[in-house]
Amino acid sequence: MRRRTVLRRLALAGTGVGLATGTTRGHPSPTGDGTAEPAASDTPVGEDPLGVLEMETVYEVVTSPDGHTAYVATGDGVALVDLVTPTSPRPLSRRTDLLADSDNGPIQRVQDLAVSGSRLLAAGPAHPADGAHGFVVFDVSDRRDPTRIAGLELDTRIHNCHFDGRYAYLTANDRDGNPLLVVDTETEQEVGEWSLLDAGDAWADVPTSLWPLHDVWVQHDRAYLAYWDGGTWIVDVSDPSDISLVANVRGRTPEDLVAIEDPGTERSEPPGNDHFVTVDEDASLLGVGGESWDLSDDGSGGPSGIDLYDISDPDDAELLSTLDPPPTSDPTPGGILTTAHNFELTDNRCYSAWYNGGVRVHDLTDPTAPEQVFEWRNTDATSFWTAQRAAGCFVAGSTNASQGTEVQPALYTFPDPRIRTPTADASATDAGAGGTDGTSLGVGGPGFGVGSALAAVGLAAWRARRRHD
Repeated sequence: MRRRTVLRRLALAGTGVGLATGTTRGHPSPTGDGTAEPAASDTPVGEDPLGVLEMETVYEVVTSPDGHTAYVATGDGVALVDLVTPTSPRPLSRRTDLLADSDNGPIQRVQDLAVSGSRLLAAGPAHPADGAHGFVVFDVSDRRDPTRIAGLELDTRIHNCHFDGRYAYLTANDRDGNPLLVVDTETEQEVGEWSLLDAGDAWADVPTSLWPLHDVWVQHDRAYLAYWDGGTWIVDVSDPSDISLVANVRGRTPEDLVAIEDPGTERSEPPGNDHFVTVDEDASLLGVGGESWDLSDDGSGGPSGIDLYDISDPDDAELLSTLDPPPTSDPTPGGILTTAHNFELTDNRCYSAWYNGGVRVHDLTDPTAPEQVFEWRNTDATSFWTAQRAAGCFVAGSTNASQGTEVQPALYTFPDPRIRTPTADASATDAGAGGTDGTSLGVGGPGFGVGSALAAVGLAAWRARRRHD
């Protein structure tokens, strides 16, 4: 059955309140198996989105702990979007001109966000740019009136970040050693750094273009670092002023990387390209996404997928399976991009974004044999940056920042395959942490709350079977 998809346009000029409505519809896969590329923009693969909020610019998207709010990085700042009624996502508020009091002017390119409770971290610029470099922390407990509570200008661009409510964990690739930088947002002071140079002096001989710190994820006092061709590393950040190495999960040695004759091509093709890392609730399952293309004539290049590791013993990480990328007819950088981008591991699910390859959801109850349970793709019209679970749905941001097809940036809401579809007449709220009957949206059901316990049981059961076998 086709659903009407509600399009609501967020005008980013002025107050950003202008709205327009329209409809879009989807169709089944031309092959019936969900694997073929759509022939045109009006032939999506999979079940229709629930709703679409068009925006001028979309980069990273993260969701609030209760799943009712999406926070969207908009380049010039952040936007807050209400998800209480997933069929009709609506703009709530936005903030621009971050660090506008800087002598250099405001941050020009905010691409990454991180949320912890009622606090939101926005950092940038992601790439070399004029304007201030640094971050701002907002109190977002009032979704219509986010309030700045901290901010700091730094001497490095920040491609990605993470936040635990007090400490900001930042990729500081303009500094020697491409370090992880930790800043105490309460005192607005830098407190610690760690880089591969701390793991061994041999890294000083490797071109730093092969081992930028592309992303960081922090959970249970450990930081998970995606060092591109330098691999994935785990460090202990329980004392941010004294960061120590826990384990190197994967990656080539500095000696192997030094011997590479063409670093430019190497950093664009597999193996390596560790782009995004995250873990599940108990930090025993690690996902490593690669971002790669095919620059060669022999078809040996990308796109890359998502590798899943058992890291219950970080010193003996075990590769369990790989989520392969969607197919593409042109894997070159300017072609049809279907390489892995950002994703989330939660409640025995992986919610993933694949640029022009669409969005997917995999059931990871048995992480050695992931089962794809949802896919939606519209090659010509979308390029997805990330996918995140929300209340009653999951959300994904489609961006025009990537190479490849031209798209209309937008925030999409999709039916979550693990819970029943929310109704269009679900009541909305302006409160920051609820105020509705959450059961109508699946909140408190398998999608939130109880699901975390089920996920832990599922993974524990899988490990028990493996030990028995």
